[in-house]
Amino acid sequence: MNPALFAVIIITVLTLVVLAKTATIVPQKNEYIVERLGKYSRTLSAGFHILIPFFDKVAYKFMLKEEVINIPSQTCITKDNVTVEVDGIIYLQVQDSKLAAYGISDYRDAAAQLAQTTLRSCIGRIDLDKTFEEREQINSIVVEALDEAATSWGIKLHRYEVSDINPPHSVKQAMEAQMTAERAKRAEIAKSEGDRQATINRAEGDRQNAILRSEGEKQRMINEAEGQAEQIRAVASATAEGLRMVAEQMAEQGGKDAANLRVAEQYVEQFGKLAQETNTLIIPGNTGDVSSMVAQALATFESVKRG
Repeated sequence: MNPALFAVIIITVLTLVVLAKTATIVPQKNEYIVERLGKYSRTLSAGFHILIPFFDKVAYKFMLKEEVINIPSQTCITKDNVTVEVDGIIYLQVQDSKLAAYGISDYRDAAAQLAQTTLRSCIGRIDLDKTFEEREQINSIVVEALDEAATSWGIKLHRYEVSDINPPHSVKQAMEAQMTAERAKRAEIAKSEGDRQATINRAEGDRQNAILRSEGEKQRMINEAEGQAEQIRAVASATAEGLRMVAEQMAEQGGKDAANLRVAEQYVEQFGKLAQETNTLIIPGNTGDVSSMVAQALATFESVKRG
């Protein structure tokens, strides 16, 4: 082989190696940590960069996007000594690449471990029933603890979510039985309240009905009394008017004779009816003397009139 050609090939290979060692392209939303002779040199942001060959080295590469880390399921004991399986999800983001590289060996594993520890402590302070009701509070406590510790790691914890809480099967059965009993209790209470309200409504209806009936009866009796009184007044007024007219007529000439004739007629008429309607008669001794009986009746009338 031609020595000149061989030299060109060697120089070309060396040039490519140097370019590979010195030229670095950092993608968007990423940062690279460069060390020079094993010591931190600088942080490379997105773009094209040239390194010094054999002196500079990209030691760490970090993505600045928000990351999602699954927290494995772990066993926790509640305040009322019930064992539950709890898992969750962490949302975090690298904000300082230098601290993330040199502040801790593995920020992902550290965040997961701290989240598990904080979660166990938080679950241990509340009862089983509260673990389902206070998920937001549990999430806030874990986020606060992690965010405080992660400040020195160069990361920001945005949120933590409890994914699932699984109590033992026996506890699930007991909780289902409790819920069934609670629903039955609420149904019985609702039914009893309905019956109570219905009874009150019926009693109120009966009371109103009795009041209305008594008011109606009272008004009916008042109306009847007023009608009877009006009838009595009308009869009395008519009787008084008739007596007045009789008195006026008797005061006139021939009135007394007409009265005698009328009394005689009524006597004969009533005596005849008495004989037709009864089998036993008590008759005066002077039955045939009509004139004397008429005279006696007129005398009685005169006595009443003078009185």
